[in-house]
Amino acid sequence: MSIPLLHWLSKLSDMLGLSSAESFPAGHAYARTRWNKAYFDIASDMKPDEIERRICGAISNTPQVFGHIVNPTPAMQRVLFGLIEQRLRLQHEREAGQLAALLLRAYDSPDIHEAAPGLRAAIAATEDMELPTRVRALLAFLADMQSPFGVIEMRG
Repeated sequence: MSIPLLHWLSKLSDMLGLSSAESFPAGHAYARTRWNKAYFDIASDMKPDEIERRICGAISNTPQVFGHIVNPTPAMQRVLFGLIEQRLRLQHEREAGQLAALLLRAYDSPDIHEAAPGLRAAIAATEDMELPTRVRALLAFLADMQSPFGVIEMRG
């Protein structure tokens, strides 16, 4: 097939919502947020609010998919905060640590929007430390944070 025909078919597929989106539309506040299409079935014609709602739902159901998002939005991060808190309340510290490690990796990007005041600075302060130490520091920060989810209790 010729290049113009393939381009036209691609545009038609997008217009009909037959293709999957892997980012918010250009010009959106979180246009730098990207996700792996293999883990999120987001139609290309979906509205940004619905996209974010679906991705947040996917994170709630399968928290590890958070690791397949580049520059997650603050709402996506807050879902992860809630899951971390839930794991700690259930005394599943290992799982909470795994989720905290996903958050640490997300903050490797300078383009991520901070979901809680001071979070970027708290993460940056642990940059030269080993991962287990960084995870504990992040969990301590989240425990001290005024969370809409309640208080995350840390066990010493």
